[in-house]
Amino acid sequence: MQDVTNEGAAPGLRERKKRATRAALAEAAVRLAAEHGAENVTVEAISEAAGVSPRTFFNYFDSHDDAFVMMDRDAGERVRHAVRAAPAALSPLEAVREALATELVDVAERQEIWRLRATVLQRSPRLLVRGLGAHMAEEIELAEAIAVRLGSRAPNENSTGASAPELYPRLLAAVAGTAVRVAVEHWCAQGPDADFSEVFRRVFTLLTDGLAEPPPPAL
Repeated sequence: MQDVTNEGAAPGLRERKKRATRAALAEAAVRLAAEHGAENVTVEAISEAAGVSPRTFFNYFDSHDDAFVMMDRDAGERVRHAVRAAPAALSPLEAVREALATELVDVAERQEIWRLRATVLQRSPRLLVRGLGAHMAEEIELAEAIAVRLGSRAPNENSTGASAPELYPRLLAAVAGTAVRVAVEHWCAQGPDADFSEVFRRVFTLLTDGLAEPPPPAL
């Protein structure tokens, strides 16, 4: 597995600037919300703190709430593209792992913001629900990308008649999303000296090993 502290193909200058602006807006939103409460933070305040105009804010986020719950709305598409384009020699789990590792390459530099973001969501039931909805939507889209990789382009229909990915892609997407959440939460709880890449690696090794029961602790 690649080290999540070493990025692969570097994005172009324009893309780097876009990511930097989005990150600045999200960071400003989270910091203001942690101090004043999300319900007391306006788009104007977020934009001013990030050094951009309110109009620019809406180039990156569809709504006020998205700034708190969506660190990067393009991240999901990058992960899905990487899963579909991964080498055929990789298993589906390995393809998802590598795609997520690349996307999370800069997480180690933003531990404080991840912690603050968790606090902000916990304090706001509305944002927590919004975040859950966004997560579930991303999960379904990742499952569809996994299904395409497996050659299962025609999804099943659910009880409402709407299309839905088959069981394996759906389960893998859900497990991968949970693995990332657990890795981030565990890493944040360890303090500033913790190595995110090591935690991430351990989480996915456990999955690759089929979640075999760990040995008993040494006496």
